[in-house]
Amino acid sequence: MQTIPDYNAAQTEADKAICDILFTEINRALPEAESKIWHAHPVWFLDGNPVAGYSKLKGSVRLLFWSGQSFDEPGLQNEGKFKAAEKRYTSAGEVDTTDLQRWLQKARNIQWDYKNIVKRKGVLERLK
Repeated sequence: MQTIPDYNAAQTEADKAICDILFTEINRALPEAESKIWHAHPVWFLDGNPVAGYSKLKGSVRLLFWSGQSFDEPGLQNEGKFKAAEKRYTSAGEVDTTDLQRWLQKARNIQWDYKNIVKRKGVLERLK
């Protein structure tokens, strides 16, 4: 079973540097979260609900917040048809840890119920 450090180690040197920063900062902000490789990418969960994760895309590393559209943060771009928002990085120097820590606090405090989205037939309900 692949671990998040395994995932990071498999990246190019530049992408690994981004992933390592994200890994450290997410763990610092959400020490109570469960983290694992989910759908082939590192994801952090609070009470079984996905809140943050990252993945390697062509040309960048994408940081994703499942409820990020509700954060009211200009640095995040809307992603998909639900409530997710993302930030893409092409170098470790682009990662602003002050912004990242603020976003991670919002990830804890603003959550939509992704855990039960299938049971609710694609309808999201606000948890926090």
